[in-house]
Amino acid sequence: MSNEAGNAVKHVVILGALSAIGEATARLYAAEGARLLIAGRNEARLRDVASDLAARGAAECQIRALDLAACDAGKEFAAMAEALDGRVDAVLLFYGVLGDQRTAEQDPAMLRDILAVNFSSAAEWAVAAANQLEKQKSGVLVTISSVAGDRGRQSNYIYGAAKAGLTTLTEGIAHRLAPSGAHATAIKLGFVDTPMTAHIEKGGPLWAKPDQIARLVKKAADRPGRPVVYAPWFWRWIMLIIRTVPTAIFHKTKL
Repeated sequence: MSNEAGNAVKHVVILGALSAIGEATARLYAAEGARLLIAGRNEARLRDVASDLAARGAAECQIRALDLAACDAGKEFAAMAEALDGRVDAVLLFYGVLGDQRTAEQDPAMLRDILAVNFSSAAEWAVAAANQLEKQKSGVLVTISSVAGDRGRQSNYIYGAAKAGLTTLTEGIAHRLAPSGAHATAIKLGFVDTPMTAHIEKGGPLWAKPDQIARLVKKAADRPGRPVVYAPWFWRWIMLIIRTVPTAIFHKTKL
């Protein structure tokens, strides 16, 4: 199947398509005439988004309404791949939860939820995607990680630990897939103005918008190379500085 430009139509699975960045990225693929399968918890919203993506040019937009953090990822992903005729060109994993660090320190249930959503369940989906990509010897997995995982800080070390694990997992998948011709990339985000960060005071050049990040995610998926990408790019250097601050000095900060 080809689009009007004569290029092969891309088959794209978006996990967490109702997130601000996920929806923005889906629009970019829709404009190219991709076949999309979008997944999230709210069926009514998924239908609205699917209609919008079809209007923007998507060749097809299937929906899957399910709790991505509480289902059989292997079984569900196999069904998604089958729905796209057994070929998946890109798997984009966007869903996550920030949680509240202070509450999680006292509430084991919230602690478990932060770790389960951001790492354990994400790992199941990532490995399921890797199995499909390795079998077909093509395609790319993109996971959304965070600079919070670069160094443990008192303000968000639980969330950061989960994202550090997701980054390492994605790097390992990239290593595994290399001989097959498929790829995997973890996108480490800095500050992004989304509903997840609505409670945080914003301002200044370090804050990015979902549309900006969506373009970077799609670029990484379309031209996969490095297993870890910082978005925007300057966070690589910011985190390098933070990682190299001596412990004696770092422990006096309130980061």
